[in-house]
Amino acid sequence: MFKVLLRTVAALTVLVITVFCFVFFSPRPPLTIDPETLKGDGSTINYCQLPVLDGSGKMAADIAKGNTPGCSYGHFPLPILRECTEPLPEGAADIRGLWIGVTGHIGHVERVEQCGSRTIVTSSGLIHDSGPNSTAGLNSNDTEGGVLFTLGNQEFCPRTSASMTWNNGVLDFHVLGWGPLVVRRYRDGDQMVWEYVDGSVTRMDRICALPDAHRIPKPRGRRISFFSG
Repeated sequence: MFKVLLRTVAALTVLVITVFCFVFFSPRPPLTIDPETLKGDGSTINYCQLPVLDGSGKMAADIAKGNTPGCSYGHFPLPILRECTEPLPEGAADIRGLWIGVTGHIGHVERVEQCGSRTIVTSSGLIHDSGPNSTAGLNSNDTEGGVLFTLGNQEFCPRTSASMTWNNGVLDFHVLGWGPLVVRRYRDGDQMVWEYVDGSVTRMDRICALPDAHRIPKPRGRRISFFSG
């Protein structure tokens, strides 16, 4: 019995170490986002003036995939799908725009872009992009943003990957595309509702301009320092 318990503990330990190494030490996803998007200032845009999705411009698959540079962008970037006009697919709700939490995570701000079957959420230093694109796979391939620790001057934040698929007007986020459901976003009247895996429910109102406090993201995570100079 003791040997079985010991082997179980050893197997679990190996599994935890393997997952930890993959999440924090595996190569970072290649940065395929258009550099001009990161250089531009997304705080100057009126987000109540949304693009017309009439098919007259670029399709979602014509535009490079967006993802987070390192563990965070330095300032709120331009919309990635600003030139895309592909109509939304059947079953998708229009949740495009800039939103602020009024219950739950009060004050949380995020931008949602949609074009065709592609959806991008930009918030708190992160860019999560899922759907057809010109440079990478369908699932988001990104970082979580919260820096757990630093080694010297290098920051280590966890890798993430998820699919975003529409399910009768609800945008479902599944880990790795096939794993458990961790996030749901959907419209409820004039509000957007964000349900998170921790059980929290945040109701969000539409806003037209990015609040100044959200132009530069605040550093997140425990940021435990090792071998600092």
